[in-house]
Amino acid sequence: MDSPHGAAVKAENFGLKGPRGWVFRGVGVDARPGSLIAVEGPSGSGRTCLLLALTGRMKATEGHAEIAGHRLPKHMAAVRRIAALGPVTSVNELDQSLTVAEQLREGALLQRRYEGPVRALLRPRAERRTAAAARIEAALAAAGLDLATLPKGPRTSVRDLERLEAVRLSVAIALLGSPRLLALDDLDLKLPDAERAEAWTMLRSIAARGTTVLAVCSDAPDDATVLRTGPAAADTTGPAAGARPADAADAADAADAADADRADEADVDAEDTEDIEDTKGTDDALAEARRA
Repeated sequence: MDSPHGAAVKAENFGLKGPRGWVFRGVGVDARPGSLIAVEGPSGSGRTCLLLALTGRMKATEGHAEIAGHRLPKHMAAVRRIAALGPVTSVNELDQSLTVAEQLREGALLQRRYEGPVRALLRPRAERRTAAAARIEAALAAAGLDLATLPKGPRTSVRDLERLEAVRLSVAIALLGSPRLLALDDLDLKLPDAERAEAWTMLRSIAARGTTVLAVCSDAPDDATVLRTGPAAADTTGPAAGARPADAADAADAADAADADRADEADVDAEDTEDIEDTKGTDDALAEARRA
């Protein structure tokens, strides 16, 4: 049973087929709320597509998954409402032209506009600002980002952040909406061993508070529930079945197609009520991802 904060993640024979073959296939997992889940595999093995499918941004073509009881791929919009993306290349990247403070304010505004209750928009401006400041402070604390340590404090440009600082900022923005599932791509990319350990410590802390964490990586920690993609996945004996390797171009193209446009949320909600047993392969999956 789901906790008030985390989301149970279950999948059985979960797969997505692209023009060049299977992007991932045969994925299975059964993780409780507040779990730390690592998607481990080499670049181009379908890791990002699996993350996007489990967060309702791409439509699988085989099997099913359940996120907090919402069945995928039928209820993609419902999953998107409870799952937030941290850094995902070409899908959910920081704006390099903004300062850290501007990026946080933009994140708070978007969260209130698209995810917050309608009644919140009717509150006095001063009350809204106070509430937003409190959310930002709590999110920064959870992500372990101390603005005072940055070169120019909150006025530091996003382009001047170190890799780990940028990850922490992206996580903080994702946490503004109090998601039940937090998903990150390429967590350990370009991180030395010490900073990689810090990043996993941050995610463990978030999971310990009840939020389920799903992170793509090249090398998963021992205490994570591991989903493996790539050639070695067939030999997996842990809690998850593996995925067949995908062409790197397939994964890149699919990730590009998953760029989220919240303005079309209502259209996707309407589609979620339809019977989708008759899938049309990757063309349908990518079209759905574009509307996600």
